[in-house]
Amino acid sequence: MDKTALPPLLLVGCGKMGGAMLAGWLENGLSNPVVVEPHAAAVAGFAGRVTHVASPAEVPAGFRPAAVVLAIKPQEAAATLPAFAHLAGPQTLFVSIMAGRNTQGIRAMLGEGAAVVRAMPNTPAAVRQGFTVAFPGPGVTASQRALADRLLSAVGEVAWVEEEALIDPVTAVSGGGPAYVFLLAEVMEAAAIEQGLPADLARRMARATVAGSGALLGASQDDAATLRKAVTSPKGTTERALAVLMESAAWPALMSRAIAAATERSRELGG
Repeated sequence: MDKTALPPLLLVGCGKMGGAMLAGWLENGLSNPVVVEPHAAAVAGFAGRVTHVASPAEVPAGFRPAAVVLAIKPQEAAATLPAFAHLAGPQTLFVSIMAGRNTQGIRAMLGEGAAVVRAMPNTPAAVRQGFTVAFPGPGVTASQRALADRLLSAVGEVAWVEEEALIDPVTAVSGGGPAYVFLLAEVMEAAAIEQGLPADLARRMARATVAGSGALLGASQDDAATLRKAVTSPKGTTERALAVLMESAAWPALMSRAIAAATERSRELGG
């Protein structure tokens, strides 16, 4: 990532995702951003490195950030965003990581002159292993897109789409994906205990297997199907287990239904 100083930045919301991104920006040259966060404990770890205010009304007069990052819950948008409408214009980029909230709805709350990038990161951003997909809304310039890319790259890999509707399935797959992986570790642990393994060993084994497999997938040039087949010896134990998981396409069908449900919910939040 570019190590030159980042321009002035205003972060609205410092929860888990906002905090993870803030940590990445500070590591990459951001100096004294302003953070709007009502809960002081959420910002305690950044003491001395940020200007913390509890509400939009407390943002220092005259502060004109190059970017405003909206990291609040989507249901808080209507009550929060109008307070920042005075910043909307060609000199300020808004980057939203609110699930479901589309650029049209965000611009309606900020003003039609707002340049908005809609982005969906995921929680591995906390260890700088996130994956973010972003969409540039109307009026976003090339330099603003580059700034958004730099900010989002601080916590992992970034990809861009040119159709905003694609952010909904992105939310379902990438945004919610860590929860599905954690569920896998959870059910593997429970199944191991059912087969008589001690609980502590079952937990360690499930966590290490999921984490190690993810690291192997990330380091390999092969696709997931190829790696799966490499582990599956003919007539072996893994083949027997996969026959159960894929019986009548049970597991693939469930994942398809789950992603479809999450995609639909993302669309509902944007409505």
